[in-house]
Amino acid sequence: MRWLAALLLTALAAVAVVPDLLFEMDRFPPFAQTVAFRPVLLAGLVVVVVFFAVLTVLRRGLWPITAGLAVVAVIGGGLVLPRTVADTPPTSGTPLKVLSLNVFEGEADVDTLAALIRTEAPDVVSIPESGGRFAGELDPLIAPLGYRTVASVSERHQDVGGVTLAVSERLGDVQTRIGRGLPFPFVEATGGGLGDLRFVAFHSVAPTRGSIDQWRSDLGVLPQWCQGPTPAVLAGDFNATLDHSALRDSTAGCGDAADQTGNGLVGTWPNWAPRWLGPQIDHVFGTDGITAESFEVHDVPGTDHRAIVTTLRVP
Repeated sequence: MRWLAALLLTALAAVAVVPDLLFEMDRFPPFAQTVAFRPVLLAGLVVVVVFFAVLTVLRRGLWPITAGLAVVAVIGGGLVLPRTVADTPPTSGTPLKVLSLNVFEGEADVDTLAALIRTEAPDVVSIPESGGRFAGELDPLIAPLGYRTVASVSERHQDVGGVTLAVSERLGDVQTRIGRGLPFPFVEATGGGLGDLRFVAFHSVAPTRGSIDQWRSDLGVLPQWCQGPTPAVLAGDFNATLDHSALRDSTAGCGDAADQTGNGLVGTWPNWAPRWLGPQIDHVFGTDGITAESFEVHDVPGTDHRAIVTTLRVP
């Protein structure tokens, strides 16, 4: 009975904490949702392991349960804890400052966002859930700062279905294109000061029960940049964490700015939760050779996401 209990409890712990390692169960509900909270689940598992370790001192026959749970905790820790350790900061390359904020159906406070852009002076800004209407409100506030905006949907569409890209005049004559065929069309920028680099303002649908197939399909377009022939930077709301195997596979060939700077566990959603509790679903990815030297999050009223600001070094 002890061995049976150990087997069952270990299996339950593994399904909860590392479903992505079990036949990629995290690509399907409910594990696509629960794995986003792996750091929190892992912390809870550590508490359980300590509890059984104390019991094992009193009743040695419980050691199989303690050992099984501890193995799962160690494996989970090996996946999570490295994101808290910063890589060696880059010492060369051209700086590219990126700001990204999901403005929650265009409801974020546009004045606060404009003030953040004024303070941080990013080169490029990715604004998911903003279309022509929100861009029209933001544009007159940041145009005097030297920015122009491009929205993937017009003001006739709801903001939730669009993505807006703001580009600083410092980058010169940047060309843009709007990607079609996705629920949230992306905006890609090339040329000018970007050179061969492609910058993509991106938004994926959320992995809800009715949208799980579309979520996987949205993430499935990322290899064209992360594994493409030219350098690329992707920024926005990916509705997935680095604990999702679908995101890890799709971004193979790219590095995550938060992970590179030791901030891989800072929550970006929802912003009413402590930063150590919420999942990090907003990202800035860069292809191999592009490395982040800084990463910060900022709160903006009116949206449930936090803004992320990172400075990259581009070879």
